[in-house]
Amino acid sequence: MSDSLTSTNLDSILPLIARGKVRDIYQVDNDTLLFVATDRISAYDVIMSNGIPNKGKILTKLSEFWFNFLGDAIPNHLILSNNDDEHLFAKLPQELSQPKYKAQLSGRSLLVKKLKLIPLEVIVRGFITGSAWKEYKKSGTVHGLPAPEGLVESQEFPTPIFTPSTKAEQGEHDENISPEQAAKIVGQELCDKLASKAIELYSKAKEFAKTRGIIIADTKFEFGLDAQDNVVLVDEVLTPDSSRFWNAKTFELGKSQDSYDKQFLRDWLTSNNLAGKDGVKMSEEIAIKSKEKYIEAYESLTGEKWVD
Repeated sequence: MSDSLTSTNLDSILPLIARGKVRDIYQVDNDTLLFVATDRISAYDVIMSNGIPNKGKILTKLSEFWFNFLGDAIPNHLILSNNDDEHLFAKLPQELSQPKYKAQLSGRSLLVKKLKLIPLEVIVRGFITGSAWKEYKKSGTVHGLPAPEGLVESQEFPTPIFTPSTKAEQGEHDENISPEQAAKIVGQELCDKLASKAIELYSKAKEFAKTRGIIIADTKFEFGLDAQDNVVLVDEVLTPDSSRFWNAKTFELGKSQDSYDKQFLRDWLTSNNLAGKDGVKMSEEIAIKSKEKYIEAYESLTGEKWVD
């Protein structure tokens, strides 16, 4: 398997302003950022010590697909995509056209508008699974909200629900919170707007994915505000890193589902008593199988053949 890119190094040609769980973010100018999706992968809020080759490229192309698909429903932060390398490098310092930098940036970079980031993970759940199912079994609630009685694992909610979490810094843990708590962080009006828009976007994507044989059980959106305080879709969109994708053919109510997302890695970590531990290196087999899942999701949703 080819090497993965787990960290970028642009030698201070552009200032590095953040390293997230997956993306390295550089400042191009006062209004523009360069998002570079690395091959890092995290589970249980811990980044693995090795990556999945070309994962960042798959995520970038899939996010672009969804940005375009949802473009009539909400503005997004894209200025230039990775599909336009020639124009992308023309807008960057000339030094970055050198082979050692191009190798890091090509196919995995997005030039985006610098916006005021809203400090919430805007999660929409259409099906009860994961941490929501654990909470429901214990207390009959989901993110502190009353939920219908008698639900079974992986059952679809009558309507999708907004279940936010805090947005943690790298190395820290996102915390599930109630919509009421989210409103205290960003204000009631903005919170209501985010919930409504996120449910609209999720519902639109879910119906489309259904036609491609994929169930989107839940997803996480991130939003920013532009200079006029308009809500803008940012970061990544509806990827296996930010969503739970299930194969509709193998779906079976009342149990956990085979998943295209990081559940495969989570299950491996759990079974080896490695969940939440730092410095874990995935086996070659896990890295290969995880990549195959990402490619399968990409090809199913976009209808395009993935070429490394």
